[in-house]
Amino acid sequence: MHQVSANASRGSQFITGLKIQGRVLGALIMREMLIRYGRENIGFLWLALEPMTLTTGVMIMWTLLNHEAHGLTVAAFVLSGYMPLTLWRHITGHAVSCLRQNMPLMYHRQIRLADAIIARALLETAGTTAALILVYTVARLANIIPPYQNLGLVLAGWLFMAWLSFAVALIFAAGSERFEFVEKLVPPFQYLTLPICGMFFMVAWLPSGAQKLALYVPLVHCFELFRAGVFGDSVQTFYDIDYLAKCCLFTTAVGLFLINAARNHIKFE
Repeated sequence: MHQVSANASRGSQFITGLKIQGRVLGALIMREMLIRYGRENIGFLWLALEPMTLTTGVMIMWTLLNHEAHGLTVAAFVLSGYMPLTLWRHITGHAVSCLRQNMPLMYHRQIRLADAIIARALLETAGTTAALILVYTVARLANIIPPYQNLGLVLAGWLFMAWLSFAVALIFAAGSERFEFVEKLVPPFQYLTLPICGMFFMVAWLPSGAQKLALYVPLVHCFELFRAGVFGDSVQTFYDIDYLAKCCLFTTAVGLFLINAARNHIKFE
């Protein structure tokens, strides 16, 4: 009886902790939106409009230029590549300086350094997800792209991309507080990953030797997983969810460790 009571108490404390964490993240997200967009303009809507506008422009350009997509609908191929890439770039790119900007809030007992990165990542994920839904809906109504074949795989690829981006963002955020040059290296790093991340190709299109090398890159698995949901059995995809999950877990653990170690190196803005 005592054991049951103790378990119930721990369960109640866990639920209370989750509610407090939810309120903390909600407050941080609202603060981030107000700082970035203010109260008078379109605010959160711009989070969706920006990637939506860029993605639509790239889709139109590739279609007009008759880019080769190995028999796939060009617009669908671009959408399945550019939207996950936008999620990756937005989450990792906005991590720089996040800690120092939110350091004054650390005097609140419930707020931790990692919460600032989590809130910013959730905000970027929400905006980019809204853009994906809007672009896909319009493109489907216009009969520009075929329907998604497996929504579960689409969601899995999308969420793994968000998780991996968040994990790398932790490392960028911590590194930018320890070393000034890290802040300047983030944009080049994002561009240098473009040829190998999987946006412009599918693993099945590569020679066998190049396929093995490509599958060492976790980003490639995110794109392959997402495209497996978009195109279904019409394409051959290569992804390993266990490998991707292990990469995300390891990177997250390293990032959280570095965030904790960076606390004493943060300078107030």
